[in-house]
Order: sequence, then C-alpha cells, then structure tokens
Amino acid sequence: MFNSLSDRLGATFDKLRGKGRLTEDDINLAMREIRMALLEADVNYRVVKGFVASCKEKCMTAEVLESLTPAQNVVRIVLDELTALLGTTESKLVLAQNRTPNVIMLVGLQGSGKTTASAKLAYLLKNQGHSPLLAACDVHRPAAADQLETLGSEIGVSVFRGDGKDAVAVATGAIDEAVDHLNDIVIVDTAGRLQIDEEMMQEAVDVKNAVKPDQILMVVDAMTGQDIVNVVSEFSERVDFDGVIMSKLDGDARGGGALSVREVTGKPIKFVSMGEKPDSLEVFHPDRMAKRILGMGDVYGIIEQAQKAAEASDIENAERMLREGFTMDDMLDQMQQVRKMGGLKKMVGMLPGGDKMLEQAGGAMDDSQITRIEAMIRSMTKEERLKPKKINGQRRKRIAKGSGRSVQEVNQLLKQWGEMNKMMGKMRQMTAGGGNSKKARRQMQNMFKGMGGMGGFGGGKMPF
Repeated sequence: MFNSLSDRLGATFDKLRGKGRLTEDDINLAMREIRMALLEADVNYRVVKGFVASCKEKCMTAEVLESLTPAQNVVRIVLDELTALLGTTESKLVLAQNRTPNVIMLVGLQGSGKTTASAKLAYLLKNQGHSPLLAACDVHRPAAADQLETLGSEIGVSVFRGDGKDAVAVATGAIDEAVDHLNDIVIVDTAGRLQIDEEMMQEAVDVKNAVKPDQILMVVDAMTGQDIVNVVSEFSERVDFDGVIMSKLDGDARGGGALSVREVTGKPIKFVSMGEKPDSLEVFHPDRMAKRILGMGDVYGIIEQAQKAAEASDIENAERMLREGFTMDDMLDQMQQVRKMGGLKKMVGMLPGGDKMLEQAGGAMDDSQITRIEAMIRSMTKEERLKPKKINGQRRKRIAKGSGRSVQEVNQLLKQWGEMNKMMGKMRQMTAGGGNSKKARRQMQNMFKGMGGMGGFGGGKMPF
C-alpha cells in the first residue's frame, strides 16, 4: 500500500545523502517534497501540515545542520515523527480481569471488513487461550449472519444468531449464551451502512448501552483515504470507541487513511489486517510500520513469524543437519515453514527494501514457486531425497515429467540444494572449530553472501 510513498520519501533522502552539509534551503526543499508525497498519498492536509512543521523545526537545529552526517539525522527525525504520527507504542487490547465474559464490540461502515475482522479477532484470541463467542448483531444486511457463521465454522468458533431481528436482543442473548457455555469473550459484530445515518448510529448506541462492552473497536478500511476523517470523527463522538482495526492494509490504495486516523481521533490503531486468511490479523506496531514506510523493513516481525512457525523438533532437526548434511526432505520442511510464516510474499515484504523487490519481481515471487518446488521434491524417491547427488540425467527427466516441470527447473532445484548443503558444511566446520574466531566470522559472512546468490524460479531470486 505504501510503495509510492516509500519511493517518494526514499528519493528525497537520496538527494540529501549526496550533500556533505545541509543548508536551510536544502531542508526547505526536502520538507516541500515530503509534504507533496504525503498529500499525494491522500493523508489529511491538517495532519500533513502539523507533521511537516514538526519535522522542519527539528531539522533546522545546529545539531543537524552542522553534523557530519546531516542526511542520517533528517531520516532519524522523519522516522521518529512518523512513528509518533502512527501512535508511538503498541496499544494492547485491554480485557477486564473481574468480568466474565468480556465483551468486545466492533463498529464501522458497511464494506469496511467488519464481519471478517470479527472472525479474525476471534481466531487470534482463541490462539491466545481464550474461548470466544461471535454474536451476529448485523440484522440488516442480507446473509450477514450466514457469512459470520461460515467464518466461525472455519476457525472452530461458535456463533450466536438469536432471532435475527433485534440487534440488542441478539447481543444480550449472546452474553447469556456465553455464561452458559463458559465462553470468556463475546465479540459483537454490529450493522453498518454505506454512509453514516442516524438509524445505524442509534442502534450502535443502543447495543453499547445494553451490553456495556469492555472494548469498542472501529473497523476502518485503509483504502478510504481522506474521507476516513469524517467517518471516525462521527463514530468517536457517538460511541466513543477505544481503538481501531485497520483492514485491507495489503491493498493497493495510497494509504493516507492509515496515516491520518491516529492523529485525527487520538485513538490508537490496535490491529491491522494484512490479508484474507484467518491468521492475517496482526497487532499493530507503529515503529515497525514507520520503518517499513521508509524502506527499512520489519526484521522483528520476521523473527516473530519464525517463532510462531517453530516446533519443538526444529532444534533436533538443525543438529541432525549439522551432523549428516542437508537433504531434500529438509528443503521440503523449509518450504512448509515459509508457508506457516505467512508465505513467501509476506516474508519478502518485511525485509529491508522488500516492497521494492516485490514490485520489481512482479508476479514471479509468490507461493506458486513453493508449490512447484514441493511438486518436484515429492516426485523423487526416498533414496533420491536423502542422497540428491545420485540424481543423474535420466532421473532428472523422470522427476520433471512426474512433477509437470521442466528439466531446467529440476536442475535449478538441485543447484540450490547444493548451495544450501555447502552452507551447512561451513556451519559444521564453525561448530567444530569454535564460533568466535576471525576465520569463523568470515565463513559466516561468506555463507550469508552465498544465500543471496542462489538460483531462483520464475526469473527471480529465492530469499531463503
């Protein structure tokens, strides 16, 4: 979503890096370009005005203008201000300790992704050890309750529909249902409209007064743009929500709404939705998002995804690979780990400069590459997987035919396996000889350089 903005800001910083010293005119020109970049990204003009003024004031200090690395200081200031604009720190979901069940109410316009956000939030809370219940309180939109029930069945969460006529009755009935079935959280999915009207707002107020929710979250479509200001302001005045779920952040809009909502309402963004799958709802980290917008990547996010995907057997597998070498079965496991971490496209997007890599690769860098690799490995015999060096020309033709791929692709796969096996050998040498020597450090550096040069599929580079 932020690719265009990232490119504009990156170009501005590149111009500054070419200067040994910065003048007041340099700062003014950079601020003007940042202002234009934000306005073109559809950020609210009042937010842009305050943001640029704050950045300019801090950039005009002697510390920046007389520094040996003024461009780095400007980037640091813009990063800090962008982080502050997005919320400074992570805002966690607050649940009452002395109330069962806790009630979380979702509000927003129709089409913002409220119903799917309800299911995604239920999935997230379920994985944290809670027992959520979904309440289908959108009694106006045809098939809204059916949609919620379908989503609930996919993630193993019950849905309370009540009579399907009175939103307040459904909400209060869901609480009784939760008490009877020991659900500790009720997520209330309310009705929306294509635009704000009095009937919708009053119904939301009535549901709020009836169930007294512990948290009210407004679901906002990240693709809304500057119109988001009027919408969130109205909801803030009538129902006084506690935080925002930003949906469709993986879309291709300009992203101005996401950058405006925190500053306009004073309410934190608590979650962002980065896809269609149930596990695509993530806790929002303002500092990480700011770094991604400035092209610095989200390394912490990659680590978290890897930790989620990790299993108890991973350490044993790593030790075995160091002893015995890297097999095709190990490569297959690597592919499956990438899937668990959210897929190839998501992982690359979180790397520094990853968004640009994806843009340059076009459609070549997606999970279909993993599917092709899996097909080729599964077309090998057990012996071939354990000892790929035995795969001669005739076997390569058989594997290609069995997987529906070309011999060239099989050759690329075997080449990639060879590179990874060499790396495993270097790691084995470092483990045997001690990892603190200068030689070991050089070997580790060369190993990671080698990772960047592995042959890819579909015309791109494989990042693992």
